[in-house]
Amino acid sequence: MLEQLTSFFQRKHVPEAPLPKPDAKLALGTLLVRVAMADKAYLFEEIEQIDRILSKAYDLNPIEAAKMRATCEKIAFSIENDSEMAQLIRDNVEYDHRREKVEALWQVVIADGISDERETALVDLIEKVLGVNAEDSEAARLAASIP
Repeated sequence: MLEQLTSFFQRKHVPEAPLPKPDAKLALGTLLVRVAMADKAYLFEEIEQIDRILSKAYDLNPIEAAKMRATCEKIAFSIENDSEMAQLIRDNVEYDHRREKVEALWQVVIADGISDERETALVDLIEKVLGVNAEDSEAARLAASIP
């Protein structure tokens, strides 16, 4: 028994696999997480909304969506520049779909029922990098608030 206990505490930590290089899909997930965390309160409602968005956008089951979100959370902690993630989307996604991504960002902002200017400011920055015009941006914001 003592040997088992000793061997348990002497096990070496298994290093985590390196993060995947972000593509447009992971960039969206990462930005969704960054927006949710912008107010320093990453709430269950926001996590649940992110999972729903990823599931719907990429035809994932709930487990796959949660795994993708977990990867995006790790990426979110490792990046310093949200604009680079947004640029990945802009370079690889057609305009109409970028507008849909903006709507998804707004869905995360309103998911917890608390309006925070840090979240709003981050979405505004991302919209600019995505190249979504003001009219489409406002339409996306309104569409996100309609259940």
